[in-house]
Amino acid sequence: MKMLKPLFPIVASLMIGCVSLLAGPNAQSAPQNQSSSTQSPTPAPGGTATGNNETPSAKSSSAVVPYRYRTRPMPTSARDHYSLGWGVKDFSVKVVESGEIIRFSYRVVDPDKARMLNDKKNEPSLIDPQAGVRLMVPTLEKVGHLRQSTSPEAGKVYWMAFSNKGRYVKPGHRVNIAIGNFRADGLIVH
Repeated sequence: MKMLKPLFPIVASLMIGCVSLLAGPNAQSAPQNQSSSTQSPTPAPGGTATGNNETPSAKSSSAVVPYRYRTRPMPTSARDHYSLGWGVKDFSVKVVESGEIIRFSYRVVDPDKARMLNDKKNEPSLIDPQAGVRLMVPTLEKVGHLRQSTSPEAGKVYWMAFSNKGRYVKPGHRVNIAIGNFRADGLIVH
């Protein structure tokens, strides 16, 4: 019994530390004595004071995007150009598979105009002027090209994957996509 008494404060402090890690950075520490528990609750940053120490879930559920990767919304003139001229909108360029693949996706608005983007004859390429590279869509033996080449349908999202072996293209770079005569410039990689 004498051995357990010295270990109790150590075990208790480890348990409190684990609970505070699981609770997250915005969690308030438990009151140390009775006088601190009678104080009125203080509001969390950007929140309001509640009687049961709850924090607003709207702030904590949204992901924080680093400032350097935040994008300005595409100007309406550019959105109109792509949707009226090429039948596509909502471009997205993302690093996936630990940086080995860059995924370009778009939503089809007009299937007749967007047919050229899904045409197998038009070889797509991703150009990164900052890294000085041009990435191509790889062809796998049993799978074929890593892109969708079916006839486009309105409202559906289509994608293609570019091989980024060597990880030259990184998040935050501005890249250009070229598919036949189609060209989308200045897309930010996320």
